[in-house]
Amino acid sequence: NTIHVLSIIPTPIGNLGDITERAKQTLQNCDVIICEDTRVIGQLLHLLELPKKEFISFHGNSDPKKLLHIIERLQTEHACLVSDAGTPGISDPGYAVASAAREAGIHIEALPGPSAFLVALSVCGFPINQFVYYGFLPLKKGRQTLLKQMAEEQKTMVFYESVHRIQKTLTELNTFFIQSSKRKVCICRELTKKHEEVIVSTIDDLPNVAKTLTCKGEFVIVIEASER
Repeated sequence: NTIHVLSIIPTPIGNLGDITERAKQTLQNCDVIICEDTRVIGQLLHLLELPKKEFISFHGNSDPKKLLHIIERLQTEHACLVSDAGTPGISDPGYAVASAAREAGIHIEALPGPSAFLVALSVCGFPINQFVYYGFLPLKKGRQTLLKQMAEEQKTMVFYESVHRIQKTLTELNTFFIQSSKRKVCICRELTKKHEEVIVSTIDDLPNVAKTLTCKGEFVIVIEASER
């Protein structure tokens, strides 16, 4: 009998060894996989030596009608929701699928697994009993306003940055956080991968870090809670 369920499955953020046995088993047994990029997930299944599956692509630019199709399929099939890397719904549109499934009365199960910002928080060595997660900072509109707000935030902060903007962002943090120049910053690059790098610096030294940084891969930035 087919199980009518949506399984939310985290995928490795870089190290293939981080996939769980339960995740592999669920991916093997499901009818269809909902994903952002079918090529990325197709490659993942190949590397994990799992059978090919039917894919439904769902990403930030997908037509909202795609959700109706997905919910229709979930009435009779077992689907897995995955993101390109990490836990679905965190800085990707997976939450919309989970929300629509819940409204339609579909049973949802979530498997635990990796997320880059949680890995960065655990390795930074800052107090993380409370923290604020920002995802990716806005590119233009609202960026400076947010940076000003962040400079006033007293909790530990964590966000993602792309390789193209990392140097600019580090310089901006130095400008906007000038009042707390000794506040520590942890820059994580390529977490869980072969060239993983974790640099702990201070706000006032970020321009120097920006000049010497290896600008390859994906970055997570953690800013220490203020002492105020």
